[in-house]
Amino acid sequence: MDKGQAPVSKLNLSYLYRLLLCITGVSLFAVYNQGVFVAYSFPAWIWALALSGAAVSLIVFTFQLPPQGNGLSLDSSVYLACLFVFGASFSLTVLLISAIAIFFIDRGLAWWRHVNNFAVYSIMITSAAYIYRALGGEQGPLLEGHLPAYAAAMAMYFALNTLLIAFYYYLTFNENLYDTLKGMLKDTVLAYLCTLVLALVLTILLYHNQLFGLGLFLCISIMMSYSFKRMFAMYRDIEERANRDPRTGLFNHSYFELALEEEIRKACNSGASLSLAMIDIDDFKKYNDHFGHLKGDGLIVFLADLLTRECGGEDMLVSRYGGEEFTLLMPGLDTAEAYSFLERLRRTLNNSPFEGAEIFPQGCLSFSAGIAGFRLDIHDKSQLVEEADQALYYAKKQGKNMVHIYGRQSTLEREIDFSQDVRDIEQQLRLFMYKDLETFKHSKRVFRYAMDMSELLELDNSTKRQFTLGALIHDIGKLEIPWGILNKKEKLSAEEWEMVKWHVTWGKEMASTNVKYKELAPYIELHHERYDGKGYPHGFKGEQIPRLCRMLTVIDSFDAMTTERPYQPTKSVEEAIVELRACAGTQFDPELTELFIRYIESRQLRLAEAAI
Repeated sequence: MDKGQAPVSKLNLSYLYRLLLCITGVSLFAVYNQGVFVAYSFPAWIWALALSGAAVSLIVFTFQLPPQGNGLSLDSSVYLACLFVFGASFSLTVLLISAIAIFFIDRGLAWWRHVNNFAVYSIMITSAAYIYRALGGEQGPLLEGHLPAYAAAMAMYFALNTLLIAFYYYLTFNENLYDTLKGMLKDTVLAYLCTLVLALVLTILLYHNQLFGLGLFLCISIMMSYSFKRMFAMYRDIEERANRDPRTGLFNHSYFELALEEEIRKACNSGASLSLAMIDIDDFKKYNDHFGHLKGDGLIVFLADLLTRECGGEDMLVSRYGGEEFTLLMPGLDTAEAYSFLERLRRTLNNSPFEGAEIFPQGCLSFSAGIAGFRLDIHDKSQLVEEADQALYYAKKQGKNMVHIYGRQSTLEREIDFSQDVRDIEQQLRLFMYKDLETFKHSKRVFRYAMDMSELLELDNSTKRQFTLGALIHDIGKLEIPWGILNKKEKLSAEEWEMVKWHVTWGKEMASTNVKYKELAPYIELHHERYDGKGYPHGFKGEQIPRLCRMLTVIDSFDAMTTERPYQPTKSVEEAIVELRACAGTQFDPELTELFIRYIESRQLRLAEAAI
């Protein structure tokens, strides 16, 4: 959910929370301060104004920190040092004067936010003061014997800061409170520690060097702030150069990978649509060979400019993937919407004049594009990229200058491709006939189970192809396991079992070397994951494991239980069903387990009836 669209109930609670903060903070200020500043002597006012000026200066000269413009204000060092040297009442007076000054300096901020900030600081200062006094802390010079009191006061100060802000985000933006706290602590612990140390340094300077010490601290802090801003500007410039393709100015491959990972995470959490398009300039090599590399680079830049211009008003990320290939990441768009957008782009390019376009077979500039949409059973970014790449390959194969959505081939084409793929994989599996005949036979049985389950699950043809071929090839990695271990009759040793577990990784690597079978890698890699997260190789849990990989786990285990194996006793079908039910919810997905059991029971009934 977008932060601007938080639920009404949460927003109401957020308003009440801010009101409660304001009332609490102002009340604590009144109790601890009691307006004593009206009776301050002239020297006391000099100190109050000087410290307030320092706090305001430190707010104005905020430290700029990477990444993404994070900032660190050291005004809390002033309030804590005031607390330790002069007491809580004086520290609150400095806070009040600073808050009034900031109200007039930053008029763009809503008045209630100024009050809210003042209240939060009041709560933190008074709570820190209470802990400090409770642990025996006294105002005055920094004493080694009071170090526990200093540490506890500063811990309370920043713990409250973190909790109060995190709870505000939780109520306003409907964010997970634990995740918010975890993220805040990860990003701010170092900044908090710096502020704490500087508060102790300022305590020493205030007591021993008084206003000169304050001025020295302020000068050093402002100069450091200026230096950090310069360093931050350099950092941003280097970061920009690292993330951009120098030829086109688009984001590069590395940045695209990071952005894709982040968008997949968001889509997983929110359920929003996400589409990825891979775009390739048609017949680019022909143009490059005819006009030379400089003109070829000009064509790449031309398309990059067109993509930037056409996608500029949309929430899309355009990047150069490599060579004449580009990617277009489209959060919020399903594949149909992405297809419409890419078709408009394609026609725009077709109608764009460009020097030498007449040499292309189409007589104009053109691209082919493949689109893939994110689904919950996509477990990593490489799978989505692979599907978009396959859709692009199909578009090229159909004559170019077209956009294709992954999985939208004609039924006849899918059946022809599927039959050929089965034959190709079976050819690979025949290697098992010379190494481990049982693995070959097991793979064929699992394939047949998967074919039947595809019908029960009502899979579309593209998904059915992936699932059944994945079932057929799922143990291909065992080709890397020594013959002696695969055919060992005794129980495997711990070292031998660890080697057997590696077959999923080896199998994934083998499939990934073939463009046609990259999409099958998840079935090979993840069919030994468990529903409770205790499987291998990654320890994925529940829906972290793609649904059909969870289905394959059930099928694979059932066949392993009902077939004679070197390292486990054989079970009857009835015993295997009992075992499946016993492990549903731990090893297996309970819903898919029951579906498979109903299928097996129905199959057994048909076999019994046929035998009569």
